[in-house]
Amino acid sequence: MADLIDYLQFVLAPQALNGLSLGVAVVLMALGLTIIFGLLDVINMAHGEFYAMGAFLSLTLAGLGVGFWALLVLVPLLMLPIGWLAERWLIARVFHSRDRHILTLLLTFGLGMILEDLLKLIYGPNTLRPENPIEGGTEILGMFLPNYRLFLIGFGLALIAAVWLVVFRTGLGAMVRAAAFDKDMASSLGVPVRRVYAGTFAFGVALAGLAGVLLAPIYSVFPTMGRDFILMAFTVVIVGGMGSIQGAVIAGLLLTQVQALSSLYISPVWSDPLVFGIMVLVLMVRPQGLFGRLGHA
Repeated sequence: MADLIDYLQFVLAPQALNGLSLGVAVVLMALGLTIIFGLLDVINMAHGEFYAMGAFLSLTLAGLGVGFWALLVLVPLLMLPIGWLAERWLIARVFHSRDRHILTLLLTFGLGMILEDLLKLIYGPNTLRPENPIEGGTEILGMFLPNYRLFLIGFGLALIAAVWLVVFRTGLGAMVRAAAFDKDMASSLGVPVRRVYAGTFAFGVALAGLAGVLLAPIYSVFPTMGRDFILMAFTVVIVGGMGSIQGAVIAGLLLTQVQALSSLYISPVWSDPLVFGIMVLVLMVRPQGLFGRLGHA
């Protein structure tokens, strides 16, 4: 019995904590993806590069003397106009096309390649690692837990709750949901649909940039980091249901736990295929995802 308690306390619990800290950051990225798809019906293939851009912006500003707490506010604010311009200058030009799904997918895919190459030209191909902004650890129930991961969990969960409140409990969120449900009726009622579209895309991009700031002290920062991380975010969105905020949150927390805990029993090489296998299984049983709707588009 004592061995089981030690195993739960010193092996499973710390690994579950690692999965939770990764999960809240993945959910922030997945929320941006699912909000953009739920309103604009656009699959943003450049979302991973916006995440990487947020991480590199945090490194640049930190080098100029900006503190970590200011970065949590400043980087998302800088990402907002970038997302706004991307929607107004690029996506809006093909949004009303008959083949908008294919065109927007190819457009954002090309934008992602351009952004990745720009990061390589500006910062070089080398891997960078920022300093840990919150040093030390805290002992909880006999476990020594890094303070930064505890902060990441608390801050991420609070931010997820704030996003949910804005979308479902404010007048701004009501306008966003109205434009997503019926843009013509919303426009006739005075909702500035085009501004809502651009603002929603910019908000999703800002969430991706904030996820980059939060994960930069834990994972290495390099130009192709978005390409790897976006696979998990898309898996979360697909499993949770395209356009479902609730689904993105639940699927993100569950899948990262599966990935973290499975690495204790199987080679870490097989953790990602296991997660993708769960995605395939969900699509076979419930093609719309756990909380999605058929015929969303």
